[in-house]
Amino acid sequence: MAGISLCMIVKNEEKVLGRCLESAKRLADEIVIVDTGSEDRTREIARQYTSRVYEIPWRDDFSQARNFSFSKAEREYCMWLDADDVISEENLERMLEYKERMDGTEDVVMVKYAVGFGEDGRPSLTYCRERILKNREDLRWSGRVHEAVTPAGKVVYWDAVIFHRKEGRGEPGRNLRIYERMRAEGEEFGPRDLFYYGRELMYAGQTEAGARVLREFLGREDGWEENKIQACGDLAACLGKLGREEESLRALLLSFQWGRPRAEICCGIGEHFLRRRDWRTAAYWYEEALAAGREENLWGFVREEYREYIPHMQLCVCLDRLGEREKAYGHHLLAKSLRPEAAEVRYNEEYFRKVLGNREEG
Repeated sequence: MAGISLCMIVKNEEKVLGRCLESAKRLADEIVIVDTGSEDRTREIARQYTSRVYEIPWRDDFSQARNFSFSKAEREYCMWLDADDVISEENLERMLEYKERMDGTEDVVMVKYAVGFGEDGRPSLTYCRERILKNREDLRWSGRVHEAVTPAGKVVYWDAVIFHRKEGRGEPGRNLRIYERMRAEGEEFGPRDLFYYGRELMYAGQTEAGARVLREFLGREDGWEENKIQACGDLAACLGKLGREEESLRALLLSFQWGRPRAEICCGIGEHFLRRRDWRTAAYWYEEALAAGREENLWGFVREEYREYIPHMQLCVCLDRLGEREKAYGHHLLAKSLRPEAAEVRYNEEYFRKVLGNREEG
């Protein structure tokens, strides 16, 4: 069984750090915590779990801080967590079982990361992350923001989930500020930097600038394919907000050169034709979203609602407009089974009660 060093970087995390460490301490053979300037009880809480607590100044560089934490690790593998991450008991048991079976040949362990949650508390946004890495110099972090380690060697996937249960808003505008500083200082942007810089601009409402940077990213030959596919969806969203509908559609279709259609992309194309009131074509693309299925181990973002709930809801609309009311009702029932308390589901329930009369579901 391999030894694991849990390596964390923290700042002002007194509200969540204990929760995180309690959930993970059984998995770690040692804990390394690097504080980047806390002004609360973070270091005091950290020392309740480990004597390996270090302090460094914050330099607007996440990879520098994470690499420092890895440099202090003494075990065969390094594992990272954010302070507001939580490993549930069920997932901890799974990870402990996987750890028992590790033979030292694994270089990178990928684990699903749940970072968004629906009203029912279930994950709504997930993706795989490089969670446990062989402690060696070629597996180190890069990127001042949205840092990552490029997987190499033997990559394995563990069937477990780590939950990112964020508390509060964090530091508003921090990531965009760092990117703007990088550009002002003439620092070279890698493909991942461009991808996330474009997204940060989009989130900040700088739609035109976000679209421009995303196009710059898509024009490069490097970059991860999953990021390219996501960038097509983000670019389409920007162009749609700017009223450039045809360009938005072309951005979605561009994604197909990097892989088979994703459910999110199919729903985006369906929405385009829905706005044009082309119900038949829109229905086709929502059917394709359902057919895309649940491809696992994707490194890109997976929005669960686009796999089932949204296609069923929109097929309900399209088929009703086409006069295929029984089929529309069937999709309503499927959507209802997923989110019975959603306002739009209740609205449709009342609508079908009026047009179809009372009936037994099934």
